[in-house]
Amino acid sequence: MNIVLGVSGSISAYKAADVTSRLTKDGHNVYVILTEAGSKFITPLTLQTLSKNKVYTDTFDEDDPAAVNHIYLADLADVVAVIPASADIIGKVASGIADDMLTSTILAAHNQAIMVMAPAMNTNMYENPIVQDNLEKLASYGYNFIDPKTSLLACGTTGKGALADVDVIVNYIENLEGVLKNDQL
Repeated sequence: MNIVLGVSGSISAYKAADVTSRLTKDGHNVYVILTEAGSKFITPLTLQTLSKNKVYTDTFDEDDPAAVNHIYLADLADVVAVIPASADIIGKVASGIADDMLTSTILAAHNQAIMVMAPAMNTNMYENPIVQDNLEKLASYGYNFIDPKTSLLACGTTGKGALADVDVIVNYIENLEGVLKNDQL
């Protein structure tokens, strides 16, 4: 399965390394897109080493004149999974904003890939009616969500907003392979 893994700006971005490693070891092709904010928490080199593929960070970094990277990745993807999905990336996608490599790829892939987001943020942010409206809007367009868990958060409070466990995320994504195979029958 070809998985485009978006990593956005959240303290839980470090868990994307484990997700990338597990999916790659399980035989999936993982292509990582790291947002500028995500790169404040984890490096492209880490994700490149674990995925065995180039990590995309810039929409305008086109190394092959014959390919437009965000279209290439959108066409390649069976699944586009944003892990973690910050309030920022959720809001941008819900509003149709394509101002970076990840949002451009997501908008280009919507009709051909299974779209998955695993929100991760402070409880107050997650429960904000605007964020909830954005999640509902994306769900109405067919996006799938891996719900955050209730836990002690980086800010020191306990509440809903922590990224789901790596096992839950990997199992969710790998179970989509059966959906893809059934669609191809």
